[in-house]
Amino acid sequence: MPITPDTKDWTWILHRKCDECGFEAALFVREDVADALRANAAQWRELLAHSEVRQRPTDDRWSGLEYACHVRDVFRLYDHRLQLMLEQEDPSFPNWDQNQAAIDDDYVGADPARVAEEIEDAGAALADRFDSVAGDQWNRTGTRSDGVRFTVDSFSRYLIHDPIHHVNDVKKGYKRLATGP
Repeated sequence: MPITPDTKDWTWILHRKCDECGFEAALFVREDVADALRANAAQWRELLAHSEVRQRPTDDRWSGLEYACHVRDVFRLYDHRLQLMLEQEDPSFPNWDQNQAAIDDDYVGADPARVAEEIEDAGAALADRFDSVAGDQWNRTGTRSDGVRFTVDSFSRYLIHDPIHHVNDVKKGYKRLATGP
């Protein structure tokens, strides 16, 4: 069963605490983003080894495997976008339809062990790129297809919420599967 597309503008996370996962962008130190990415990427191997990795906890929530594939793709996409921000003046980012990506890239049929490796690789590449950011580069800009403009600083805070939030989603999903509706 397909998931109803999430059309929420998640940029609100830059201004207030996430009630679901507890992330607070205002308290996040941008220079910690690389370490946070590596730590997050390391958590997915265990999450992907879960016996219910392919099971959706409810019809309207992705499975642990689907969330993992999404996080892998977020790491790859944001690495590319960060590279553009560092190399170009105010680049524009084309729209990315995460729900279509899930279908096109067959998240449901992915190999969990391979996805774990891919998350670690993509997370490390993105972390390495953030490690290279210094000084005024934190103020460089990029603009999303819907007109939202980021600095590398706000981009780092916006980005890191996603994988943190999805680790939380997966853990809650596994608990729900274990206890029932």
